[in-house]
Amino acid sequence: MKILTLTFLTTLICITTHAQSYYADTQNKAEALESKVIEWRRHLHEHPELGNREFETAAMVAKHLEKLGMEVKTGIAHTGVIGILRGGKPGPVVALRADMDALPVIERTPVDFASKVKSTYLGKEVGVMHACGHDTHVAMLMGAAEILAGKQKELAGTIVFLFQPAEEGAPPGEEGGAELMVKEGALKNPQVDVVFGLHINSKTEVGKVRYKPGGALAASNSFSIKVKGVQTHGSTPWTGVDPIIVASQIIQGLQNIISRQTELTKEAAVISIGKIQGGVRSNIIPEEVEMIGTIRTLDTEMQKIIFEKIELTATKIAESAGANAEVTIDKGYPVTYNDPELTSEMLPAIKATIGAENLILSNAITGAEDFSFFAREVPGLFLFVGGMPKGMDPNKAAPHHTPDFYIDESGMKTGVALLCNLTLDYFARHQK
Repeated sequence: MKILTLTFLTTLICITTHAQSYYADTQNKAEALESKVIEWRRHLHEHPELGNREFETAAMVAKHLEKLGMEVKTGIAHTGVIGILRGGKPGPVVALRADMDALPVIERTPVDFASKVKSTYLGKEVGVMHACGHDTHVAMLMGAAEILAGKQKELAGTIVFLFQPAEEGAPPGEEGGAELMVKEGALKNPQVDVVFGLHINSKTEVGKVRYKPGGALAASNSFSIKVKGVQTHGSTPWTGVDPIIVASQIIQGLQNIISRQTELTKEAAVISIGKIQGGVRSNIIPEEVEMIGTIRTLDTEMQKIIFEKIELTATKIAESAGANAEVTIDKGYPVTYNDPELTSEMLPAIKATIGAENLILSNAITGAEDFSFFAREVPGLFLFVGGMPKGMDPNKAAPHHTPDFYIDESGMKTGVALLCNLTLDYFARHQK
């Protein structure tokens, strides 16, 4: 027993000593590379592309990875790029992921590199903006790739760089995103052991990192409810069945599911209606109204119950008024789950990178991430990296997905260093 204990302690001391040497080296390299990472980010920000249409972004990434001497695969899940860096020594396979797509948002930030790009989304001309920070994710992973490629001979393992399209969802009628990358074998050949991902956050101060073991981000499911009544003249509503009134009652009933029928002390849950449409003019009660919305859950059993209650609530309220309701719920994104064991194992590397005082244990949030599809296949860890200027009130920072979304670029070197140190630390702890 004493021999085993001594062996364990000796191994732990070796890992710690080795880790301390590369933490400092990584930090120095991340700072030296900062101006280049900012330059990449600004180019991407000025030239954003919507999901499954990230052609120029993918070309830029592929060129960079090829220049670093990696094995590069393109056209994965339409526009995805994979770079494979095989270390000089045997060891585990770590995947690092960044998403590449922008959003149909008109930019309003006063920066010189603001997007002026226009595109078409759902048949309408829209502005295009990196309003969720995916441009920073790509730039940070490109930076980490450059640092890690410089250590190729000493790496005790293999790194798979996943540059993913369509995290915000593929266009209607198309597949895309992490789910399609998984389906097309992105985590195989080589077989990935663990996956790490980062997300910049506009309401977390630069230099700080947030994490949550277990369910970190919600499952997301879109749904639609079509209410069919009987069309009639607006002056005589009693001669028909008004689907607009029925729809309004259903909306109220859906909120009662959350406030009165869901055990919110267990986990958070949300039902939101984002769009309702029906009718053509003021004096015609229409035949049909359609509502679309989103469901956010952090527990699979609660998710199942909420789905059942939405169906029951909508159909019974409609039936009570003489109307019909058709409910459709898509499969959406699963819960983004941070493997507790992997999370605990990586905490020393995170603390060494940013300082223990800058690591924040957070509650789960009801936003969703399709990193969840990678983390459903292999153990994963997803972290939030600060992008808010120091000293700013988080309540005054523009949220993600808005025209005023802003990121302090000095936070990106933290992300670059984290991606490197998580990888190197995992290699050190799992040497073969």
